[in-house]
Amino acid sequence: MRARRRTVALAASLVLALGAGPLAVPAFASPTTTAKAEPCADGLNARALCEAVAGLPDADATAALVRVGGTDGTWRGSAGVHDLASGRPADPDARFRAGSVTKVVTAAAVLKLAARGGIHLDRPVQRYLPGLLGKDFRPVTVRQLLNHTSGIRAGDGLGETFEEVYAHRYDTLTPQAVVASAAAKGPEFHPGRKQHYLNINYTVLGMLIEKVTGRPYATAVTGLVLAPAGMRDTYFPGTDPRILGPHNHGYQAVRNADGTTEFINVTEWNQADRFAAGDMISTTADLERLLGSLFGGRLVPRPQLREMFTVPAHIEGATYSAGLQRFEYGGRVYWLKSGGRYGYNALIAGTRNLSRTLVYSVNATDAKGEGMNPVAERIALAALK
Repeated sequence: MRARRRTVALAASLVLALGAGPLAVPAFASPTTTAKAEPCADGLNARALCEAVAGLPDADATAALVRVGGTDGTWRGSAGVHDLASGRPADPDARFRAGSVTKVVTAAAVLKLAARGGIHLDRPVQRYLPGLLGKDFRPVTVRQLLNHTSGIRAGDGLGETFEEVYAHRYDTLTPQAVVASAAAKGPEFHPGRKQHYLNINYTVLGMLIEKVTGRPYATAVTGLVLAPAGMRDTYFPGTDPRILGPHNHGYQAVRNADGTTEFINVTEWNQADRFAAGDMISTTADLERLLGSLFGGRLVPRPQLREMFTVPAHIEGATYSAGLQRFEYGGRVYWLKSGGRYGYNALIAGTRNLSRTLVYSVNATDAKGEGMNPVAERIALAALK
């Protein structure tokens, strides 16, 4: 009974911590799973991990790619299909949309620039980007953007429902327009008073990186973070709706008025408005490299790296640091970041000492829905227990 309560508690905590033409409901192909279960230490349950990804594709996900590592042992697995039409096995080395995992890279770039003296974390962003927020805003420091305590409201998007945004999937909404719409709404609260996780904080940080370096965000961050971390298969597509290179297709399940369900291919999508908050395309191997380089102190100097493992102590209920989120379970503290774009859920998580790490990409059929995808939840429960 105690184990059951712990499992339910973890699932609930994770839910709080995380996020072409239509096809008729397919007769799903036979589940395709390949899992290399290497000899594991006592703390790593290979059987549970295999079971977590078994049965794909199903109504919740069409594919899953998983890497568990650390001093406790390693496990690699993939399941599902490359696409529903062909039923080919999922590519275990595929690229995918990493969503808000992008924020980890953005935070690392800002902290690296801070270490070099180009950015001061306690200096108002208005000093670097005058006129960006307007006279209604009090000074918002760079640190407050990093830990989501800025008080800036969310910017406008291209719609509220899936149907609305899907109709605009090839349109371009610039980061500048997103920030302008947010600034026009005025502040939500005084900076530093609350913590409200929003993309807008990292959209502004992307603009800050461009201003300080004099280079486009993608170019600057590739030099500051991706190249030093050895992330050779990671890039920022900007206005290009495609995923270049090997990738598994993403789908969104849509319920029709007659009660039937369609799985709409959402692989191609212009994500330019996500910018420094969520426009990255990566692989599980690259994100594992990011974890090792970052947590190991090889990417960001340790004085600045502390920001990524520091949650604002004065704000009740705060869980976000600079780029990461604190999550405690089973006597361990994990630092994680999840991401969700239509068709794709991703997560990186690890203990501070890298004794356990988890990276996954799940081709979720409701990646932006409320709650945690059932396949992703099974993976997390198996990897972190």
